[in-house]
Parts: sequence; structure tokens; C-alpha cells
Amino acid sequence: MSTPRTSDPIDRSIVVAAPRFEQLTEPLGIGVAAPRVSWKTRIEPGDADAAPFTQTGYQLETTRAGVVTLGEVIDSAEQVLVPWQFPALSSRESASVRVRVRNGGGLWTDWSEAASVEAGLLDPADWVAVPVGPAWAEDLEAERRPPLVRREFSLPDDIAAARLYVTAHGLAEVEINGIRIGRDALAPDWTVYGQRLTYRSYDVTEALTAGDNAIGAWLGDGWYRGRIGFHGGYPNLYGSDISLIAQLEVTHHDGRRTVVATDSDWSAGFGPILASNLYFGEHYDAREERAGWSEPGFDDAGFTPVAIAKRDPATIVAPQGPPVRCTETLRPVSVSTSPSGATVLDFGQNLVGRLRIRVAGERGATVTLRHAEVMQDGEIYTRPLRGALATDRYTLAGADTEIWEPRFTFHGFRYAEITGWPGEFDPSMVEALVYHSDMERTGWLETSDPLINRLHENVVWGMRGNFVGLPTDCPQRDERLGWTGDIQVFAPTASFLYDCSGLLSSWLRDVEAEQLDDGTVPWYVPVIPGGAEWTPIRPGAVWGDVAVLTPWVLFERFADRGVIATQYGSAKRWVDLIDKLAGEDHLWNEGFQLGDWLDPAAPPHDPADATTDRYLVATAYFAESAKRLAETAAELGLADDAAHYFGLATAVRAAFVGEYVLPSGALTSDAQTAYSLAIVFDLLPSAEQRSFAGARLAELVREAGNRIATGFAGTPVISEALTLTGHVATAYDLLFEDKCPSWLYTVKQGGTTIWERWDSLMPDGTVNPGGMTSFNHYALGAVADWMHTTIGGIRSTEPGFRRISVRPLPDARIHSASAAHESPYGRIEVSWQVDGDSFSARVVVPVGVTADIELLGQVTETVTHGVHEYRIAAPAAAVAALV
Repeated sequence: MSTPRTSDPIDRSIVVAAPRFEQLTEPLGIGVAAPRVSWKTRIEPGDADAAPFTQTGYQLETTRAGVVTLGEVIDSAEQVLVPWQFPALSSRESASVRVRVRNGGGLWTDWSEAASVEAGLLDPADWVAVPVGPAWAEDLEAERRPPLVRREFSLPDDIAAARLYVTAHGLAEVEINGIRIGRDALAPDWTVYGQRLTYRSYDVTEALTAGDNAIGAWLGDGWYRGRIGFHGGYPNLYGSDISLIAQLEVTHHDGRRTVVATDSDWSAGFGPILASNLYFGEHYDAREERAGWSEPGFDDAGFTPVAIAKRDPATIVAPQGPPVRCTETLRPVSVSTSPSGATVLDFGQNLVGRLRIRVAGERGATVTLRHAEVMQDGEIYTRPLRGALATDRYTLAGADTEIWEPRFTFHGFRYAEITGWPGEFDPSMVEALVYHSDMERTGWLETSDPLINRLHENVVWGMRGNFVGLPTDCPQRDERLGWTGDIQVFAPTASFLYDCSGLLSSWLRDVEAEQLDDGTVPWYVPVIPGGAEWTPIRPGAVWGDVAVLTPWVLFERFADRGVIATQYGSAKRWVDLIDKLAGEDHLWNEGFQLGDWLDPAAPPHDPADATTDRYLVATAYFAESAKRLAETAAELGLADDAAHYFGLATAVRAAFVGEYVLPSGALTSDAQTAYSLAIVFDLLPSAEQRSFAGARLAELVREAGNRIATGFAGTPVISEALTLTGHVATAYDLLFEDKCPSWLYTVKQGGTTIWERWDSLMPDGTVNPGGMTSFNHYALGAVADWMHTTIGGIRSTEPGFRRISVRPLPDARIHSASAAHESPYGRIEVSWQVDGDSFSARVVVPVGVTADIELLGQVTETVTHGVHEYRIAAPAAAVAALV
């Protein structure tokens, strides 16, 4: 290894982007002392004809406290999550990092721009803050009024820098000297609070001043002590207090540090929020506002000393993913008056968030906002919300114009009913704010067919609405839980559309935290009581397999070996448990199973009563998880484990064939889901069996009139199963079908997100009578992964899209399509169109990626970075036959 000299020749045709640390786009307060580093390289504009570039080495440089340190030259082509080369960061320490890379000819690029990373509080001993909140009267069932907490302090005039580290028992928004800190909402995220409570770090230097200062926080119940769960929910799941934990650290020019932390010197009082609940909504009385409450010199009459709660600082952890933020604002597309006389706004999109109003009127007037996903008979229809009231109220102070949005609640809605509006209603005074985890968008697909495009948009919106701090099943009713099966089937789609690596890696830590000692994975994480129907935590296929399959997806899509290493123990405990339950015959054919949940043939009152044998589903998943665990072990260098679990997977596969495959080649469950799982999970050992299964699956689809007949287990794999066995046209028939049940049925019925049930809205326009009927569930949108790989033609074949297959399989009903994915190495683009007698395609491959391009059965061409264009003589009518 050597250090390049400043006189070394430079390859200026390649530009290296500023590096990134771990999976964070905002690495202030990072919780890793030795953060992994990633970077992207690109061809300089104007140098499209530059010689092919292959990285053969790299070098990092850090600047810490003004001292520049060059790392060793590493002879490697790796550029994603490479190890930190320098002494570990200490708490609060910052560093700027640059990188340059060497090509195969020995030339170096210029240094990248520097990126900064700063450690948070890495040692529990760094925390001196304690939880502080109001001294409640002990009525544990009461819906208590959300408080304010505050403190004043003084600083000298030599402020060099200041950081605020903050979390809460409940939810918190902090202000310093009247200035809101950050744009984060609903913070901290919902985690297994007893073991993992996330904090955020903020640079608050500009908010402070020499002399008198004040800090304060709005507090809300949130998930910590608010009612959460089915049938009205349960309060105080994690504690009965509502408390702020905050540590403001001010660094002076001489290196001294002043710490203002939550302690007994704080006081608590009430503000204008009278009630706030995630399900029920928020009531804000502007007459109760306390002007200047977070500024120095405030008259704190009515504020009393805080109560101090308990928190083990070892459980306070830095976040791995982005915070929840407002990412978009929508205006009403129409306004109507309901038969009951209420004003109803239609925002044209089922979304997750809340309303912001601008209103003027008499003091004491109250505006009431109710939310719903659908309308029935001209009124908003709230039955699907069950116990979630989804109602916000604002009582006016009587000022000229008052602007308000709730703080500590969110709703899933397309329609909003407004009553009590003073004077003539003006729809421009109301807007919907879209809230979700502020992940980077990384995937796109557009075709010549507007209905297919709308379906894809529905998948995107469904993901946005259900990634609010963690992956949930639905965002609107009295549930909103982190169901493990939903994200297990949707993770491949999610990881193409957004960089959800940090969020899901964090949530998987909670999965392991809630996993029982015997390996059982709960149905939803975090766990809450849910009534007799759901309270038992017991093993279940599809859902529990999240412990194995989702870490593997994150490794495949983001090249994050760390997540499979971290989750390996959890994954192994799950497979070992199923091995024990299955016994010597390797068949998981006993016990409770949800099976192919929400098969459209299942009755509304029994969504688990599917066409496919639930134990066939369980055994198929047992085989798949054993195989993926073996691959995980091999990737981690655990040879003995790899051999054991490969052997187990083979044994389960043989057991599956012996139990569920008839001599004719048919399956004992002659159903779409059964054949789809057997094909995609590679459970049929002979080519003849696979061919029969594919042909029978295609036949079943045709017999059903191209209507879908799968639930949560079968839907993610049916299109891929048809494609793998040469029935692409039938997969497209499924996609283009618009009668119930089908994907386009939901689009033609006006759906703007993915529904929980194929017929959440019945053909006659009425809402499904089932007790669980959501209009925003992403699981059945898992078909988008097939759309990305088959219509868009982008498939990762090596972790992180380091190598890709570009193989779009067009259909005569789509004349053109384009797909893009911002991979860890850069942006991949594929576009194609059929025009008369020719098929043309354009493929953009980023630096560091190798692409195997196969178009319409032509010989595969292997290419590296650059723009690659093709034109093939192929009449439009013959396209389907060619593929």
C-alpha cells in the first residue's frame, strides 16, 4: 500500500461525490463511533466518451480538530459501506471526510468534496438529563391534558457551538427563545421504548444568545402512554408519565462546556392543547395560548415544579433512519356540501398527515375537522376507522387571522368534513400536510398506460402513509401496528422505491427485542395488548419469517452486510424454532396460521379461510427461510451453519414435495398461491414439475377470468411465478384485468392507495362489511417489485445493484416504459419503446455497476458504465411472441 503524491496524474473525467456515513443522509449525532463510509462516482459532463473506469483502490482523508490525517490506500473496488480507517470518534466529536479513488491504469481522481459526520452521545455516562414532566394526579386511565415544560438560563457571550440532544416519554417539540427547533414531527419514533428510545441531535448555535435564554417543549402522549390498539386501545403501555429528556450542551471558545439538562429546575404548566391522541385527534383552544412561554422573562404563573421519572440512559440510542417530516402540501380538488349540511373537502389523494387551517372569527368559536378515506351517500364514512375518531378541534382566540395544525396526531384520509367554520368558507384556507419518514426517493416507473401508472402511484402513496417511524399495516383506524408479515412481503418493493434501509434496520432491532426466548416472532412489533383474539404471541409463517427474509432483502438491495450480521442471531432462533415445531418429518403442519391472509375467496368475517392450505404455506416458507438463512451464514463466513441450513432447506423441500405434490404433478391445494410459492421458492426439483406447475398456474388464472385469487402470501409471488415459467403474457393479463378482484379494479373504483382487501369497496360502491376494511394497506402492492423487474427491466443480481440484469419483457398493451433506481452506486435508468417495426431501448449504467443486457431474446451483452442505446427490428404485434 502507498500514499499517492500530490504530483500523481489525475483522471478528471471521473468525479467522486461527497461521502455518506452508515445509512444516514444527516449524520449529526450519529450513534456509531466508527461509521462506515460510502460514495458514488460519476462521469464528468462532457466526458461521455471517456475511457472505461474501474476503481481498483481508494483513500480516505479526515480532518478532526484541524488535524488532517490520510488513511492508507486500500486496494479494493468496494465503495459502499467500507470500514472506517481512523481512530474511533468520541462522543460529540466531529470529522470531515474526503475520498479519492484510483482507476485500473493507476490514475487517481481529484478529492471529493468533504462531508461532515458528528458523533452523538455514545456513552450512557454522557447523559445527565432525566425525564421531567408535570406532577399528575394519579388517574392512569384519564386522557390527560398535554403539558408544556420550560426552563430559563443564562450564557456568557463566547458561544462557539451548541447541540441539543432530545427525546421524550411520549412526543415532544422543542423551542429555544421562541424558535422551533428542527422540522421533525411525531418524535421520537415508536420503538420498544423500554429497551430502545431514540433521540435526535440538533445544531442550535444560532438559536442561542449571550445573556438570558429559555428552552421549552410541547409534550404529547403519543405511543408511550396514549391509547393504542384494538377495541379502544390501552393506555400507559410503557409508563404513566409524560416527560421530556433534553440535554443542551453549549461549547465555548476556550473549550468549556455549559450543560442545561432536564432536571428539577424545570417547571411544567398547561398550554392551549386540551387533548391529544393519535387515534382520536387533537383539541386546541387558542384562548389558552401562553405568549412567550419559551422565551426569557415569561411570567410563569401557573407553572409548577416538575416531577422526575426514571430512564436508564443505556436505553437511549441514536436513530438509524430519518425523522418524520412534512414532505408535501395538497390543496382541495373539490368542495361539496353533505346532506347533513357539512362542508366536505376532497384532496384527490388518500394521504397520511393532517390539515392546516387559516381562519378568522369570533373568540370562542370552534372549528371541527373530521377525516375519512371514503364517502358513502354524500357523507364521510367513518365505520372503517372503528374506534379512531380522527377528529380535530380548534377554538379561536379572536385574532385577525389564526393559523393552526395539530401537533401530536395524524390521520389517514382523502376527505375532510369541516363544521363550525365562522363566516363564508374559503377552500384556499385549508391544506393537507403529508407526513411520513423523510426517506430519500430512489425508484420510479412510468409506462404508456395511465392506469398502470396510477397503480404504481398507489403503491408509492401506500408506502408513504405507512412508513411513519416504522412500517405499519394501516394509518387510519384504531390499529396502525408494525405487522411483520406486511413488511416481509413488501420489503422488496419498498427498498426499490425509497431508501428505507436505516428505518427497517432500526425496526428489525425491535423485532429482536420483542422476540421470545424460544425464537417466536410476534405478529406485530412493537407488541401491544390487542384483546383475546390477538394477545397470544405464537409462531406464524409469513409473519415470523420477517426475521430472516427482510434482513436478506436489505443486504441484497443496499449491500449492507452489517444488517444480516446484526440480525443473524434473531434469524437463526426463528428457523431453529420452526425446525423444532416441524419435527423429524420437516412439515410445519400444526398450530395457528394466518396462511394466505385475505384471499379474495375468504369470507369477510374470516380472512384466514383461504383456498390454499395454510400448512402448505407454512412449510413453503419454512423451506425458503432455511435456504436464506444458509445463504446468510455463507455470506458471513459461517461455514458450519451454512452447511447445516442448506441441508435443512433440502430436507424441507423434499418433505414439501412428498406431502403436497401429487403423482400427476398437481398440488394438493390446486390454487394460485400454492403453485406460485412452489415455483418462486424453488420447491419443485424437476423441470417437468416446474413446467407443469407453471402451466397449471396459468390455467387457473385463465379459468378465473384473469382475476387474482391470492392473499398476502401469494400476491407478491404470482406474477414472478408466471414469468419464471414462461407465462409472461398471463402475468400481464392479471395486471391488466379490471374486474373485481384485481389491481386495476381498485384503480377504476377511484382508489389512490393500495387497499387491504381486494374489494374494500364493493362493485356496487358500498364499503366491504368486514370489520377490518382499510383503504391504505401496502401488502397487496408488492406486485410493484415485479413491475420494476419485468416492465422496467431492472433487477439486482449482486448486492447493492453492483451487478444488474436489464431484461424488460414488454407486452403489446404497453408501447413504452421507463424505470429508474438510485442505487448505492448511482442512478440506473432503463427506457424502451415499441414504434412500428422496431423496438428501441436506452440503458444508463452508473460507474461501479456492471449490467447484463438482454433485449427481446437477443444475445446478452455485458456492459459497464455509460449510456447504451439499442434498436431491434421487431413489429409490435410480434413483441409478445419474442419474449
